[in-house]
Amino acid sequence: MSSFNNLDDILDQINSKNLFIPFGRIVNINSSSIVAVGLDVAIGDIVKIESEKHLYTVLGMVASIDADHFTIVPFSFIDGFKIGDKVYLQKEGLSVKCGYGLLGRVINALGEPIDDGGKITNIEENSAINKDTISPLDRGIIDQRFATGVKAIDSMLTCGKGQKVGIFAGSGVGKSTLMGMIVKGCEAQIKVIALVGERGREIPEFIHYNLGNNLENTVIVTATSDESSLMRKYAAFTAMAIAEFFRDKGHDVLLMMDSVTRFAMAQREIGLSTGEPPTQRGYPPSVFALLPQLMERAGSNKLGTITAFFTVLVDGDDLSDPIADQSRSILDGHIVLTRKLTEQGFYPPIDLLQSASRVIDKVISVEQYKRFLKLKRVLSLINENEVLLRIGAYKKGMDKELDDALLRKEKIKKFLTQGIDELYSYESTVKGLTEVTND
Repeated sequence: MSSFNNLDDILDQINSKNLFIPFGRIVNINSSSIVAVGLDVAIGDIVKIESEKHLYTVLGMVASIDADHFTIVPFSFIDGFKIGDKVYLQKEGLSVKCGYGLLGRVINALGEPIDDGGKITNIEENSAINKDTISPLDRGIIDQRFATGVKAIDSMLTCGKGQKVGIFAGSGVGKSTLMGMIVKGCEAQIKVIALVGERGREIPEFIHYNLGNNLENTVIVTATSDESSLMRKYAAFTAMAIAEFFRDKGHDVLLMMDSVTRFAMAQREIGLSTGEPPTQRGYPPSVFALLPQLMERAGSNKLGTITAFFTVLVDGDDLSDPIADQSRSILDGHIVLTRKLTEQGFYPPIDLLQSASRVIDKVISVEQYKRFLKLKRVLSLINENEVLLRIGAYKKGMDKELDDALLRKEKIKKFLTQGIDELYSYESTVKGLTEVTND
């Protein structure tokens, strides 16, 4: 009799809700999304989709909800799924394993290794990929310079630790080359690089040519152009989560992302597939809401800093492109690369008159700031009178200030140009700026 009583007690302690795993069913499939019913979900929830025919599962994200169904955007392509396949809610959400074991590794948007280094070890925590930005009052003041090793940037567009900078350029102008120079020459302790929407061949080429096969203290997060839109979107957020982990360990972190435009295109695909209306150049409203959610997570707190460089591919070299325009309004500075300078063999092809750092006066000395203004004035004079000089309409002695600028022209060009493998200390750059601006 006592055994029956014990059995009754055991049954009473069992929660009937744990006797089965709730699941939903697919009711509609199109080229880029899946519609399902039967689960209580929220926007942004992560689900597992199980193919009964092919016996494999993929992850997806809940992108929209109606009264009787919800829409899922999968992390991979949807070949092999059919009506009636099961959908399970993944309660733990989306996270990435973070630790010092990530250094020197190449991973995908889900934090899985794609190099030949085997399983990632020395993992300390699971970090949520989606997080809130730093509270405005918890942000540190940007008052320490961040040297990049690139003379044109360190002298005329000086960056600060915790700054967010955009690199704006058309295709084939030299963004990747400049990225590699900054990664190799900067003073950051940890470097996190997100390559979003790149061609597959560009990943090993970037590592080989731009980084010299040196991934010391570097993590690369990739999502190539042939991967799903959700993988391309979350590659950026995964890289940011990893950078935040190292920042909170007290490090100065460099975050380099190429490119914001392809990140925005991935969100455009997601938004349009879930019924969002297209607005500027076909981009739905969610794209413009997503950009600050990503970019504002960079910066400094009481523990460390994330200095972020985001490349922006401008369509037809048009800086009024909606993604470029929105990015400029969020970032703390912009570096513009021009095709004109590339055609002239001027590297790095930074247009210093169109570029700006919003913190330069906070991170350099008063004397250096005066020399920066002087050099900018000289470059402006040469640019304004370029046509007159080319057609021979200007004669020496007509403008004393312009004459002085022309005398400095070759010396300035030599100072601002730099080879791919040439790296300069911040002190040598300041010395060079002093020499070209001396009376």
